[in-house]
Amino acid sequence: MTRQQLIEQIFTKKSFLCVGLDTDIKKIPEHLLGSDDPIFDFNKAIIDATADYCVAYKPNLAFYECMGTKGMASFERTVKYLKENYPNHFIIADAKRGDIGNTSAMYARTFFEEYDVDSLTVAPYMGEDSVTPFLQYDDGKWVILLALTSNKGSHDFQLTEDKDGERLFEKVIRKSQAWGGDDRMMYVVGATQGEMFKDIRAVAPTHFLLVPGVGAQGGSLQEVCKYGMTRDCGLIVNSSRGIIYASNGDDFAEVAAAKAKELQAEMAVELDRIKA
Repeated sequence: MTRQQLIEQIFTKKSFLCVGLDTDIKKIPEHLLGSDDPIFDFNKAIIDATADYCVAYKPNLAFYECMGTKGMASFERTVKYLKENYPNHFIIADAKRGDIGNTSAMYARTFFEEYDVDSLTVAPYMGEDSVTPFLQYDDGKWVILLALTSNKGSHDFQLTEDKDGERLFEKVIRKSQAWGGDDRMMYVVGATQGEMFKDIRAVAPTHFLLVPGVGAQGGSLQEVCKYGMTRDCGLIVNSSRGIIYASNGDDFAEVAAAKAKELQAEMAVELDRIKA
């Protein structure tokens, strides 16, 4: 998906919501456990219920890899179902890969050729040669670099300063822009960072940001938009647990749809402010 296609979807649907498919076999409704592929059946129901209110889905690979080949088969079925039934939705493989060049090239082949997802989260710690293999795909494939995350431990490294006062997350964003432009690269910035979005925008004024942490983790959508939104929106805001586990009963899909619709309505208000 190209940048322009993503922007068009956001303003057409009045939503920049991403539904995180962090599907845990121990948390899905019990009545699904008797099926041949309960993970996929859960995902399918969530997707069908929320597709009208979001522009993206983000399967977290850890939740599939922990189940071995069966889990990866569920992931593959989920991606295939999205591509066949909801081709205008942006698919993010949240895998946080990052290794030396040859290994990164194999990761890139896995996700961009074998699974054919739109984007992949990547850890930039090993530098340019670990990231650029993911940028060799120019047909609407995106790299989403970890920049300033929402977890407590993010302060251990990401906010450390060099002798010139530049923080590590700022260095990552500034330096990586030499590798790929805002039509191919996004950054992960946690919703709990609040006013820090102003500092992010000082370094990356036009790049899209993938923003986890709204909802269950306590991030404020309004604060994220106040400091991080651009005239093209510039945000993909993810909610996982707050949507997919809002109910564990027979009505789990209907409740998930209601939660997604609530967020979409809030996002529509924020998008209207851009046009005003």
